[in-house]
Amino acid sequence: MRADRLLSLLLLLQTRGRMTAQDLAGELEVSVRTVYRDIDSLSAAGVPVYADRGPAGGYQLLDGYRTRLTGLTSDEAGTLFLAGMPGPAAELGLGSVLAAAQLKLRASLTGELADRADRVRERFHLDAPGWFRAGEPVPHLSTVADAVWSGRRIEVRYRRWKAPREVTRTLHPLGVVLKAGRWYLVAATETRTTAYRVSNILEAALLNEPAVRPAGFELAAFWQEWTERYEQSVYTGTATVRMTAAALARMAFVFPPEMARVARAEAGEPDGTGWLVTRVPIESVRHGHIELLKLGAEAEVLDPPELRAAFTETARGLASTYLPSAVFPVDS
Repeated sequence: MRADRLLSLLLLLQTRGRMTAQDLAGELEVSVRTVYRDIDSLSAAGVPVYADRGPAGGYQLLDGYRTRLTGLTSDEAGTLFLAGMPGPAAELGLGSVLAAAQLKLRASLTGELADRADRVRERFHLDAPGWFRAGEPVPHLSTVADAVWSGRRIEVRYRRWKAPREVTRTLHPLGVVLKAGRWYLVAATETRTTAYRVSNILEAALLNEPAVRPAGFELAAFWQEWTERYEQSVYTGTATVRMTAAALARMAFVFPPEMARVARAEAGEPDGTGWLVTRVPIESVRHGHIELLKLGAEAEVLDPPELRAAFTETARGLASTYLPSAVFPVDS
């Protein structure tokens, strides 16, 4: 561990130039006292590192000195696929490994390649989660990732949306996916392969049994097929809705993509007042009620009757709050 830290310290000085002991301590997540000891160790090993005193001082390497100890370990090489995603890498327990890999890669570059790498790092950043969406607690993500990486079975207690709400499964883990800031475990049982939301895993235990990986399984291809199938399966009903053309355009910004896509595809031509009729896929009456309320008075549910009745009750409730003297006819 100390040897890795000494190499990281050396590479920091090589790639960034002069750095204070406080800055080095922050990067390496150690105390300033530890940095002093590590600098002494590098000097004793013949590394030409020296200190400039004063407010603008710090440690730096003798001009022209470059180490060739930049070989990546297998773990570091693997984490390069997570470059640009420091948050997810940290959630997987690979934050420090990724930082070391990137540092070694940067130290191996010279001239224009090094300058170009620095410009990319300074000018591009990936932020996976959607707006106004806090990260989900995933206390068992590291265990899940370990199972995927080591190819071992995992036993999980899982909370799902249908009864029974909590189930125990022994899974063959095949991969992890980060979708819009949410982690999913792709895994197989004896009967099917599907995805499990990691935040819904209540308990997880690695088993000393090898996982079985289907021949020819490709994670990316499976995920694309599974997400398409999932999006289609959740919408078990349809609502016929009269709405303004402006409301239809706004759906793309406030509705799930599949609902907005179908509504646009099924929309008729606007009449003289700017209203049109379309079909909107819904998961249930309750789901349709919650989603279509986003359109306010610019939408009228025509069918199914249960959904229209839910809006009627909502309208009466709002009227009793905001217009207590208003009288509304009974919906026929």
